[in-house]
Formats: sequence, structure tokens, C-alpha cells
Amino acid sequence: MTGVSPTASFLLPEGFAPPGAGAVLREAGVVGEAGRALWHAAAEHRRRRALPYAERSRPRDAEPVVLVPGFLAGDGSLAVMAAGLRRAGRRTYRSQIHANIGCTASAADQLESRIEAIAARRGSRVQVVGHSLGGMLARGLAVRRPDLVSGIVTLGSPMLAPGAHHVSLSASLELLVRLSAAGCRGLMAEDCVNGRCARASFDETRAPVPDEVAFTAVWSRRDGVVDHRACVDPEATSVEVRATHLGMAVDPRVLAVVVEALGRHDLPEVGTTTARATARLTGVGVGGSGSAVEVDRGESA
Repeated sequence: MTGVSPTASFLLPEGFAPPGAGAVLREAGVVGEAGRALWHAAAEHRRRRALPYAERSRPRDAEPVVLVPGFLAGDGSLAVMAAGLRRAGRRTYRSQIHANIGCTASAADQLESRIEAIAARRGSRVQVVGHSLGGMLARGLAVRRPDLVSGIVTLGSPMLAPGAHHVSLSASLELLVRLSAAGCRGLMAEDCVNGRCARASFDETRAPVPDEVAFTAVWSRRDGVVDHRACVDPEATSVEVRATHLGMAVDPRVLAVVVEALGRHDLPEVGTTTARATARLTGVGVGGSGSAVEVDRGESA
């Protein structure tokens, strides 16, 4: 397998392609996006401090939100977004994935158990925000358990072609497979990327999204890790943003898009096939070419 991507051919359908070797250099923009996040958080803190004490907190009566990290990442990678969602009045929960490097099927089962417990505790269905691979897990779970999931937001998730990723990720996958074959437990095995397990996971993420689940897919032409075309799911309300792949987890402009999407998902009529189709045709929630959707829901710009 040396020098060859271990992923199955069906994970890279015709019409999609991995980003060029130099595309990953665009990801250096995450430094500026992180700086923007710090400025945004500081400005929001100053704004809240200026308010009377009784007005500083927001009621968290909306559906709970579970955040799911991407490949090679853990819950900490979405800490900035979680904090922003809480400032917007959302009750957030971690996925309890410490490092997303294991079997995708096992991760999906773990996430299902986690969301099942949260839904039972809160007495409501749950919305899921997933970054990259985390978004693919979210979509698969929405197909499997619409009784638990009311809406999903995917961030740079290449659902149409999971194999359309940068060569550096192919090298990471190959290393995980080799370590698994050498006896290291809890890592992606060959079957997870090039066997029945991979096929089952891919088929689940391509199954129709149930009528009662709202779906927003966020993507960026600046993505240097995956083919951005693979992130535009035809079943979703697609929103283009100006962000790097890594930056989607921290950029406050993307946070604004997520807050807006979760708000739309709260509306009971959004989670229907007709409503999703109408949103796509009328451009609801879709930003202009290369620009993020800016939504004023009380956050500082």
C-alpha cells in the first residue's frame, strides 16, 4: 500500500478529485481566522459587560446541539464554536470523541448512544453540527435515527466523495491502517476505508435524509483539504462561506451561518423535503459567491 491511497474507489466517484498538493497552503489562513475569533469573543465580552447583569445571559430553551469533530481531531477542536453557540443561547454538548481516528461505524454507534442519552435527558430531539468527517457521521445518524435528530449542519464535509481529500490525509489513513494491522486497537482498519465497513458507512451517508430532519451544508471554495464540490449535498440547503477547511471551526463568520441555520431548523416546517427544496430554489440561507452569510442574532460583528 506504500504511496497509494488505501481508500476504496467508490469513495471517489467520477467528477470529483482531491485538492492539488499545494492547496493545503491555503489552510495557513486559519491563523487569521483564529485571530478574528479572538477579536469577536473579546468584543462580545465587552458588549455583555456593558449590559445590566440581568440581561447578560440568554435563555437556553432551544433544542440542544451536539458538536462532532473531524478526522484526526477531538472535541477540543470545536471549543470555540461551542462557546459562540452558548453565547447565542444554545445549550451545547460534546460528542465525547477524543480523537476521530477509529472505525467510522464504531464512531457512529458511539455518537448514537451519546445523542440518545442527551435526548432523553433534555426531553427533545437534538441538532448536530459536524465538521468534516463529523458532518458525515451526523448525516448518517440523521438517516438512522430521525427520532433523535431534528437537524444537522455540516461544515466542509465531503459526503458526495469522501475520498476526495488531500494527499496528506491519504498518508494519515495509510498510517492508521498499518498501525491497526500491527495490533494497535481503536484505529481505522483496512475494512474501514476499503471494505464492507467503508461501503456500509458511505451508503448510510448517501441515503435520503428523512423528511423530518432539517439539513444545512456549509462549504468553501477556499477549502484546501477536500474537494469543495463534494460538500454540496443536493438534499441540503447549501451555504457558501469564505473560510479554510480548518477555519470553519473557529471563524465567527461561519459561526453566524451556523447560528442562522440552527434557528431555521427550529421551525417545524423546515424539516421537510418540500421546505428544503424551496429553500434551495429561493436561495434561503445561501450566501453570495465566495461570501459568508452574515446574520445579526445579537452577536458582535
